[in-house]
Amino acid sequence: MDRTETTAQADRIGIGAYIARHIREYGLLFALIAIMAFFQIVTGGVLLRPVNITNLFLQNSYIIIMALGMLLVIVAGHIDLSVGSVMGFIGALAAVMIVTHGLPVWLAMAICIVTGMAIGAVQGYFVAYWKIPSFIVTLAGMLVFRGLSLWLLSGQSVGPFPQEFQALSTGFVPDLLGVGRPNALAMAVGVTATALILLLGLRGRARNARFGIDDEPFGLFLARNAIVAAALLFVTWKLAWFRGLPNVLVSMVVLTVVYVFLTERTTLGRRIYAVGGNAKAAKLSGIRTERLTFLTFVNMGLLAALAGLIFAARLNTATPRAGFAVELDVIAAVFIGGASMSGGVGRIVGAVVGAFIMGVMNNGMSIMGIGIDYQQVIKGLVLLAAVFFDVYNKNREA
Repeated sequence: MDRTETTAQADRIGIGAYIARHIREYGLLFALIAIMAFFQIVTGGVLLRPVNITNLFLQNSYIIIMALGMLLVIVAGHIDLSVGSVMGFIGALAAVMIVTHGLPVWLAMAICIVTGMAIGAVQGYFVAYWKIPSFIVTLAGMLVFRGLSLWLLSGQSVGPFPQEFQALSTGFVPDLLGVGRPNALAMAVGVTATALILLLGLRGRARNARFGIDDEPFGLFLARNAIVAAALLFVTWKLAWFRGLPNVLVSMVVLTVVYVFLTERTTLGRRIYAVGGNAKAAKLSGIRTERLTFLTFVNMGLLAALAGLIFAARLNTATPRAGFAVELDVIAAVFIGGASMSGGVGRIVGAVVGAFIMGVMNNGMSIMGIGIDYQQVIKGLVLLAAVFFDVYNKNREA
């Protein structure tokens, strides 16, 4: 066997070993690709049509936004069952203030955001400082805010909203670089984002090499970034041939970048993971665990309020059943995205991919005409498989 063959064999072994050690991250990417390919075939190409891709973002925006906050709550070792009810309550509050009482949209939105943070603060206070299990506190919150939504709306739907409020969800970024199709701004953003991702990846790889940190094999690095770049360019191309960039997509991307930076590049983010990994050890090391737990719930309340505004704007009305069982989709997205039930493990990108997996499954099954009963069964089995995979990996590593 010559030297070239030996090197190639070593690279293959290295790639296999690296994928085995990072099976969660790569498994998610492969799962999303496989699910999208499956539904693209069985729906006769409907799934990846420009209008349907836009609908995917519009339909799943509030799930993705809340999944960002839910990941932090779960990483810290807790759970929030009230997010769906809080989302519905905030939508009802916005409808009463804007439609019924005629408050300016900006003022009503500000009040709703502050109200969401206050709700998170109250729940976080009981969890962090009174040590009441988050399951109980947020279960109580789910019931309370479901009842308050019914009371605010008097059991009826309230709407429609003004156009400026609807633009929060259904609006599109105007094409500032030209007129017509394809949307030049959407394509420019896609190309710029792709170049930025590749540049940051190369810089990170160079930094790891400089400090002697074990990094992924170069062939795998190229393959992964090629897939991500191709997917990003494909999506922006499709959007450019419809109406361009939806406002909610811009909001989701900005929030995702902010929370990736928070969790991976700040002391605060590392401390949240430390609290979820071992709260007692974190406290002994000087971390104020109660305050961090409190802040994760305040953050969850803020994002639930934002999701409530987006959901109400999309429906153009507030209904008593808004947000019903949404918390299950949010929690499922985070666990499918690789978060651990015991806390301390999980990534923002994983939660976003998990939410997209849920969204593609919902959308694909709806296009196929599968009933809601079977959809719930299939989503439940997918969630169980994701949790089983997490437990299996932990037992194998132990």
